[in-house]
Amino acid sequence: MTKNKGALDGIRVVEMGQLIAGPFCGQLLGDMGAEIVKLEQPETGDQMRHWGQGDKPSWWRVIARNKYSVAVDLRSEDGQQLARDLIAKADILIENFRPGTLEKWNLDPAELRKTNPGLIVVRVSGYGQTGPYSARAGFGGIGEAMGGWRGIVGYPDLPPARMGVSIGDTLAATYGCMGALAALHHRSKTGEGQIVDSALYEAVLQVMESTVADYSASGTKRRRTGSTLPGIAPSNVYPCRDGEYLIGANQDGVFARLAAAMGRPELARDERFATHRARGARQEELDALIAEWTKTMTIDELEARMVEAGVPAGRIYDAEDMLADPHFKAREALVTVPDEELGEIRMQGIFPKLSETPGSIRRPAPLRVGQDSAEVLKRWLGCEV
Repeated sequence: MTKNKGALDGIRVVEMGQLIAGPFCGQLLGDMGAEIVKLEQPETGDQMRHWGQGDKPSWWRVIARNKYSVAVDLRSEDGQQLARDLIAKADILIENFRPGTLEKWNLDPAELRKTNPGLIVVRVSGYGQTGPYSARAGFGGIGEAMGGWRGIVGYPDLPPARMGVSIGDTLAATYGCMGALAALHHRSKTGEGQIVDSALYEAVLQVMESTVADYSASGTKRRRTGSTLPGIAPSNVYPCRDGEYLIGANQDGVFARLAAAMGRPELARDERFATHRARGARQEELDALIAEWTKTMTIDELEARMVEAGVPAGRIYDAEDMLADPHFKAREALVTVPDEELGEIRMQGIFPKLSETPGSIRRPAPLRVGQDSAEVLKRWLGCEV
């Protein structure tokens, strides 16, 4: 644990989220120094407490770090009043329920902001707070499908695939965090809070590059292409004697360096491969040439050549590789967090790295629902429980 306070020191956040999207937004703000008070349903708590893989699922330890757990029954009048009292003292409220849920619980953001005009309310949902689909249930995978991501992931002769992580949820949470930071800046000038409306499908849509623009301009639809991107070559995973290795040399100068490392500098002058468009048009042919070369070497041998040649390339890492890598260690990309039940947990650190006000993990995830209720109510509201 560290005593570093972070750039958002002094900012108070009430998190009413559950599962991934809302809580990940809270994690990001907490990592940057904000105080995160998580309201959990008594006894059951957030289902994320039980998510993860292996016989000791530990996702909760990551997503709930830097948070305080307060037990509140939001379905009861007393619980709703307690939530209102806490929100009145907060700078930011995060929620990721279906639109209309807060209003049903007598926690309409418009009413909350009458009591606390500077309140910023981050609302993360599947389809946003408005529009004909707003009332629909929407998980991350649905947002990925609607936003276009699922349709382009996988191989053309197989159904759409997914990433191995919940990218739609985390993108929507990240955009919610960005919105909160922008709203804090606006509040610093005006004193006024506002609503941040982050939709899962729109967060995915934002990172879809020129998918819509290309169709609008030329009627071109991006399709599933496996491990490659059409027209971007060479940029693929290539076989070695002991595994696979990723090489990205699709820029002209970089490709020339790759060709020289292959012992075939003439490829960079060959009209079939000399330009970006030419390489893209002969993507399969070029990939086959490179694969014939890479499979004669081990990953270590190939990596040494790529480093020497200055070609962007890298191993395909899993968690074990990350823990063993000296670069991860040097940059503290992975950190150790003490845990009452599991001893110590290794997890990702704080990103991005700020030079003057770096983020930190100041406290581990709360292991018991409501374990911090008394402390928070006394400190925030002056109440004894």
